[in-house]
Amino acid sequence: MIPSVEQFPYVIRLVSEILSSNGSSSMATVCAGSLSLMDAGVPIRKPVAGIAMGLISDEKNKNHKILTDIQGPEDHYGDMDFKIAGTDAGVNAMQMDVKIYGVEVEMLGKIMSQAKDARLHILKVMTGAISEPRKEISPFAPVVLMLDINPEKIGEVIGPGGKVINGIISSTGALTIDIEQTGKVFIAGASRAIAEAAFNQVKSIVQEIEVGQIVEGKVVKILDFGAIVEFGPNRDGMIHVSELKNGFVKKVEDVVKLGDIVTAKVVRVENGKIGLSLKALQKNSLSTE
Repeated sequence: MIPSVEQFPYVIRLVSEILSSNGSSSMATVCAGSLSLMDAGVPIRKPVAGIAMGLISDEKNKNHKILTDIQGPEDHYGDMDFKIAGTDAGVNAMQMDVKIYGVEVEMLGKIMSQAKDARLHILKVMTGAISEPRKEISPFAPVVLMLDINPEKIGEVIGPGGKVINGIISSTGALTIDIEQTGKVFIAGASRAIAEAAFNQVKSIVQEIEVGQIVEGKVVKILDFGAIVEFGPNRDGMIHVSELKNGFVKKVEDVVKLGDIVTAKVVRVENGKIGLSLKALQKNSLSTE
């Protein structure tokens, strides 16, 4: 019933505290645990309920009584403690302890049938309280986003001595960024906005830049022949002076200045070097086709 890591990338810790010990206290934990998971927003497939069945019989099992939802004395003095848990679609788990030589098949069928009636009744009460998992997790829980990257690009995300990944955490306020050797990245933030900011930075590092792509970045360096624009952690490109605008440009600073945020089009990708253009986005830009 528990969702996959891809669907719900959280570690789940469920604690049950019960002030007594009865034959059905463990099954009460199953019911309460299912309710708590749904209330917390964990997308379990179906609610699960459990019931503990008991048995009182004579020495030869000819006369017997099947008990539903046994208590402590019935567990202690009875002949069987049979825990059965499942959904409305069927049984998921069971455990049987007996103090007699065994349970006949016919008797077992009756026990399972009686347990099913009890389980469905409990599920009806449970779904009356909460019918499905909440759509959002608690606002007090961190938001965890997941991204699959090419394992060969893990080094680019981490950077020398962890410079890049620590820079992302520092600039976005992300709680953690964990990377597995398979390329699976888990990003945790105190809010969705924080997690998404870190997610987008990681994505910008690993994405393959293609000609025609539009990027936004900051002018971090002015050269005599153009400007360097940083548009992601450890990712930059150059706008040649001829690509700053239509017409003659005497000085680069006449068009862009250090610290400006610009939107540019990728016009060239060669040997890891990226050429950008502001001119290509201008309405009056002439087509070269």
